[in-house]
Amino acid sequence: MAKFLVQKSAPLHGEVKISGSKNAVLPIMAAALLTEEKCEIKDVPALRDVQVMCKLLESLGATVDPELDENNVDITAGSVLTYEAPYELVKMMRASILVLGALLLRTGRAVIPFLADVLLASGRWNFI
Repeated sequence: MAKFLVQKSAPLHGEVKISGSKNAVLPIMAAALLTEEKCEIKDVPALRDVQVMCKLLESLGATVDPELDENNVDITAGSVLTYEAPYELVKMMRASILVLGALLLRTGRAVIPFLADVLLASGRWNFI
Protein backbone atom coordinates (compact mmCIF):
# COMPACT_ATOMS: atom_id res chain seq x y z
CA MET A 1 0.00 0.00 0.00
CA ALA A 2 1.35 3.45 -0.95
CA LYS A 3 1.78 6.09 1.73
CA PHE A 4 3.00 9.64 2.10
CA LEU A 5 5.56 10.49 4.71
CA VAL A 6 5.27 14.14 5.75
CA GLN A 7 8.16 15.72 7.56
CA LYS A 8 8.42 19.16 9.05
CA SER A 9 10.00 21.71 6.72
CA ALA A 10 10.37 25.42 6.31
CA PRO A 11 7.13 27.39 5.79
CA LEU A 12 5.83 27.32 2.23
CA HIS A 13 5.59 30.51 0.18
CA GLY A 14 4.36 31.18 -3.32
CA GLU A 15 1.29 31.32 -5.46
CA VAL A 16 -1.01 28.71 -6.92
CA LYS A 17 -3.28 29.48 -9.86
CA ILE A 18 -6.65 27.81 -9.52
CA SER A 19 -8.13 27.00 -12.90
CA GLY A 20 -11.80 27.03 -13.78
CA SER A 21 -14.03 24.02 -13.32
CA LYS A 22 -15.61 22.10 -16.20
CA ASN A 23 -18.73 21.49 -14.13
CA ALA A 24 -19.10 25.23 -13.59
CA VAL A 25 -18.21 26.49 -17.06
CA LEU A 26 -20.45 24.22 -19.16
CA PRO A 27 -23.72 25.59 -17.68
CA ILE A 28 -22.36 29.13 -18.03
CA MET A 29 -21.57 28.50 -21.70
CA ALA A 30 -25.07 27.09 -22.28
CA ALA A 31 -26.58 30.13 -20.52
CA ALA A 32 -24.88 32.37 -23.10
CA LEU A 33 -27.67 31.30 -25.48
CA LEU A 34 -30.13 33.25 -23.34
CA THR A 35 -28.88 36.64 -24.52
CA GLU A 36 -28.07 38.26 -27.83
CA GLU A 37 -25.16 40.14 -26.24
CA LYS A 38 -21.55 39.02 -26.31
CA CYS A 39 -20.59 36.90 -23.29
CA GLU A 40 -16.95 36.82 -22.26
CA ILE A 41 -16.17 33.79 -20.13
CA LYS A 42 -12.81 33.68 -18.37
CA ASP A 43 -10.83 30.93 -16.63
CA VAL A 44 -12.22 28.28 -18.98
CA PRO A 45 -10.34 24.99 -18.73
CA ALA A 46 -8.98 23.64 -22.01
CA LEU A 47 -10.84 20.33 -21.94
CA ARG A 48 -12.53 18.15 -24.55
CA ASP A 49 -16.02 18.81 -23.14
CA VAL A 50 -15.45 22.55 -23.45
CA GLN A 51 -14.42 22.11 -27.09
CA VAL A 52 -17.52 19.99 -27.74
CA MET A 53 -19.75 22.62 -26.10
CA CYS A 54 -18.15 25.28 -28.34
CA LYS A 55 -18.99 23.18 -31.42
CA LEU A 56 -22.52 22.56 -30.13
CA LEU A 57 -23.18 26.26 -29.59
CA GLU A 58 -21.83 27.03 -33.07
CA SER A 59 -24.09 24.37 -34.58
CA LEU A 60 -27.06 26.13 -32.96
CA GLY A 61 -26.12 29.45 -34.58
CA ALA A 62 -23.98 31.13 -31.93
CA THR A 63 -20.64 32.71 -32.76
CA VAL A 64 -17.95 31.19 -30.57
CA ASP A 65 -14.41 32.51 -30.32
CA PRO A 66 -12.45 30.11 -28.14
CA GLU A 67 -9.16 31.48 -26.89
CA LEU A 68 -8.42 28.37 -24.87
CA ASP A 69 -4.69 29.08 -24.84
CA GLU A 70 -5.63 32.16 -22.80
CA ASN A 71 -8.46 30.31 -20.99
CA ASN A 72 -11.17 32.59 -22.42
CA VAL A 73 -14.22 31.95 -24.59
CA ASP A 74 -16.37 34.65 -26.21
CA ILE A 75 -19.91 33.62 -27.17
CA THR A 76 -22.44 35.71 -29.08
CA ALA A 77 -25.85 34.16 -29.68
CA GLY A 78 -27.33 37.05 -31.61
CA SER A 79 -29.59 34.82 -33.61
CA VAL A 80 -30.08 31.22 -32.67
CA LEU A 81 -30.81 29.69 -36.05
CA THR A 82 -31.91 26.21 -35.11
CA TYR A 83 -33.66 24.52 -32.22
CA GLU A 84 -32.23 21.04 -32.80
CA ALA A 85 -28.86 19.95 -31.49
CA PRO A 86 -27.01 17.51 -33.77
CA TYR A 87 -26.78 13.96 -32.43
CA GLU A 88 -23.11 13.74 -33.45
CA LEU A 89 -22.23 16.34 -30.81
CA VAL A 90 -24.82 15.42 -28.18
CA LYS A 91 -23.60 11.82 -28.00
CA MET A 92 -20.11 13.08 -27.10
CA MET A 93 -21.20 14.88 -23.93
CA ARG A 94 -24.10 14.36 -21.51
CA ALA A 95 -23.90 18.05 -20.57
CA SER A 96 -25.43 18.84 -23.97
CA ILE A 97 -28.80 18.72 -22.24
CA LEU A 98 -27.85 22.05 -20.62
CA VAL A 99 -28.80 23.95 -23.79
CA LEU A 100 -32.39 22.66 -23.64
CA GLY A 101 -33.88 25.49 -21.56
CA ALA A 102 -32.14 28.27 -23.46
CA LEU A 103 -33.22 26.85 -26.82
CA LEU A 104 -36.79 26.56 -25.63
CA LEU A 105 -36.80 30.17 -24.49
CA ARG A 106 -35.13 31.61 -27.58
CA THR A 107 -36.84 29.54 -30.29
CA GLY A 108 -40.00 28.21 -28.68
CA ARG A 109 -38.89 24.65 -29.48
CA ALA A 110 -36.02 22.44 -28.48
CA VAL A 111 -34.91 19.04 -29.70
CA ILE A 112 -32.00 17.38 -27.92
CA PRO A 113 -31.40 13.79 -29.00
CA PHE A 114 -30.01 11.89 -26.06
CA LEU A 115 -28.76 8.52 -25.03
CA ALA A 116 -31.72 7.27 -23.01
CA ASP A 117 -29.78 4.53 -21.27
CA VAL A 118 -27.27 7.04 -19.88
CA LEU A 119 -29.85 9.55 -18.67
CA LEU A 120 -32.38 7.07 -17.32
CA ALA A 121 -29.73 4.97 -15.60
CA SER A 122 -28.66 7.98 -13.53
CA GLY A 123 -32.17 8.22 -12.07
CA ARG A 124 -31.92 12.02 -11.89
CA TRP A 125 -34.26 13.01 -14.73
CA ASN A 126 -37.99 13.50 -14.46
CA PHE A 127 -39.95 13.54 -17.69
CA ILE A 128 -43.33 15.23 -17.43
